[in-house]
Amino acid sequence: MKIRKALLIVFLIFLSNTSLFSQSGFYSIDSIREIRLYFKEPNWRHLLDSLFSVGDGSQKLKEDVSIDGHFYKNVGVRYKGYSSYSPNYKKNPFHITLDECVSGQNYEGYTQIKLSNIINDPSCVREALSYEIAAKYMPESRANFARLFVNDTLIGLYTNVESVNDIFTEEHYHSKGNPFFKASPSPLVYPYGQNGNLAYHGPDSSAYYHYYEMESHHGWEELVNLTDILNNDTANLGNVLNIDRTLWMHAIDYTLLNLDSYIGYSQNYYLYQDDNGRFNPIIWDLNMSFGSFRYSDGTTTNLSIAQIKQLNPLGILYFTSTQFSPRPLIKNLLVNSTYRRMFIAHMRTILDENIKNGEYYARGKAMQNTIDSCVQQDVNKFYSYSYFVKDIDTTVGPTANQYPGIKDVMEAHAAYLDNFPGFQGAPNITAINHQPEYPEKNSNTWITAKVANANEVYLAYRFMSDGIFQKIEMFDDGNHADGIAGDSIYGASVTVGGHVIQYYIYAQNDSAGRFSPERAEYEFYSIQPKISIGDLAINELMSVNESTATDQDGEYDPWIELLNTTGEDLHMKTIFLTDDRSVPSKWPLPDTVIKANSFLIIWADNNILQQGLHANFRLSKSGGLLFLSHADGEIIDSVTYGPQITGKTVGRYPNGFGPFVYMVPTFAKNNYPGTTPQNNFLIYPNPVRETIYVEFNNHDGPVSTEIINTVGQSVKKEQFVFDSAADIPANESIDISSLRKGLYCIKLIIADQTYVKKFVVY
Repeated sequence: MKIRKALLIVFLIFLSNTSLFSQSGFYSIDSIREIRLYFKEPNWRHLLDSLFSVGDGSQKLKEDVSIDGHFYKNVGVRYKGYSSYSPNYKKNPFHITLDECVSGQNYEGYTQIKLSNIINDPSCVREALSYEIAAKYMPESRANFARLFVNDTLIGLYTNVESVNDIFTEEHYHSKGNPFFKASPSPLVYPYGQNGNLAYHGPDSSAYYHYYEMESHHGWEELVNLTDILNNDTANLGNVLNIDRTLWMHAIDYTLLNLDSYIGYSQNYYLYQDDNGRFNPIIWDLNMSFGSFRYSDGTTTNLSIAQIKQLNPLGILYFTSTQFSPRPLIKNLLVNSTYRRMFIAHMRTILDENIKNGEYYARGKAMQNTIDSCVQQDVNKFYSYSYFVKDIDTTVGPTANQYPGIKDVMEAHAAYLDNFPGFQGAPNITAINHQPEYPEKNSNTWITAKVANANEVYLAYRFMSDGIFQKIEMFDDGNHADGIAGDSIYGASVTVGGHVIQYYIYAQNDSAGRFSPERAEYEFYSIQPKISIGDLAINELMSVNESTATDQDGEYDPWIELLNTTGEDLHMKTIFLTDDRSVPSKWPLPDTVIKANSFLIIWADNNILQQGLHANFRLSKSGGLLFLSHADGEIIDSVTYGPQITGKTVGRYPNGFGPFVYMVPTFAKNNYPGTTPQNNFLIYPNPVRETIYVEFNNHDGPVSTEIINTVGQSVKKEQFVFDSAADIPANESIDISSLRKGLYCIKLIIADQTYVKKFVVY
């Protein structure tokens, strides 16, 4: 299939120890999933109600399910939720576990399906819309919609929300199994009592069991330590808590008026400890955002729509009444004036990028258009179709239980925040630059920016993607590559200590702060140091490609496989590949990227007019050399290869740094040990149709082969003579196209040794 000229064909395959995640197709917001549960029991509702009343999530019914036409047997099924569940509802929320009985059973890589019944939301889009916005600023679940059938009877339209589990943490934090908790008080006691507010209850972990659900196999000690430091030693809080991620969570909740969260009842969030030992909050259950939940903001109860339109994001900070449980995860951060300005800066970003520009409304309307017919067909929906249409704009429902119009409440809230202290008067950060463009490891890199209206400017940097940002002050004193003192150009230097420099800038004055980029720390600027020997390797090459893989035009071209051996993405700009040592810059690689620990395929066919990555030279069958280098000629990697064998490649084992050996092709995949036997012989391919190859260690003198059928008849004999001085394995092809389909043995006689192997002709 022809590809547009602008598209580069890049084959990116992770190493075998790296999980592959689906491209979020199951949660694509533009599609509606179809899920069909099949219960064997006619009283399935009663059974699910009974299991829910017990409260043990490990107990599930074992039923069958069809997901978009894919059928799975013996999955776990139970109800989920808190206020969204009722034995009187015909449409309750479901939790489906695909691998409950069959280990590894999944759909597009997902093992759990969580379906919310869209209660407390006449617009039907609050949850999906809120997750879409939140995911711009921190790791968050994906969400879309699904129609649920039970025994082929339509139950209704649901929100389909990605589960926060090991699959989620491995994708976003590149780890799993670390301490992992959900703030889910059982039972919830409010306004003062049992909740997941991260209060310190002493060193005994059993005092915390009713406040949090442990999602990992261990971690109570770590959670207790977090609460202790949060409440008693905030100077060291950054060692155990991702503070910026926490500020983003609060900013999202306050901006999107999501009070059924840590703000209101101190629940509906997860905590996952990353490999740096810091807990990271993860927002959960956004179905009552945009002011649908108004029972409490942590300082009062039963807020009116008018009150929530002017919700004070610093209200808890100044609240001193003992009527409500404390909120240390908010108050103990925001008493710090810098954290307070950062929090407001994050709110401003969310407001500017989603609310004030009307993006939230356009996205909400688009989602409603997608599900409109499904809402009309949902006979078990909690609100009328008329409410569905109106609630995106205006308030609906009886006076005692009103649901604010999303547009109405957000426009008023945005106008209120626009005049709130800290939303105006922030510094302005522009002209960000760094020198040199490609710094060498262990050298200094200067980073500068023009910053107006700031009293303090800081550079935050790290040398690995999962690392912790370190912060240093930037100066406008004429001594930090910042030009003239007092010219509003600020500078600071870092010594390159890894395969990447990731950084952002934060500036503040007495009243407000600003980040650049605005979504920091979730987004950041990157500098790639000069690629060093060992970072990028020529990992495999194939000059005689007859059946292994084709390019985008279906051609079996010679190919070269490069491997990024590092844990960071590498940009290929300024890198060259050549088969002629005297012309090191023969073929400049396009400005493309090799993902961390991944492969890049280059077609070495001397056809640069083709789409994709096609070098301006062709690999030689008789042998040759390859050099990978910088523009200045400094060599990153090289290989000298001998005469090529049909059906074989030359590759490194171990990957990236081992010696080159002949091997079975592993196109854009991990290489395996060389295939040449030490004391035996190899035949390939097997099964075979026309030509079989025999390979063995070099041997002077004659080698005899004999092919024998299943009744003992000799059907083909050949003899070869090899010279052990050749620097390649002995290899010969045998034409077996005249043989009938079936099982055969091939006998190899080398000197006084006889070896036998079986093969199949098809």
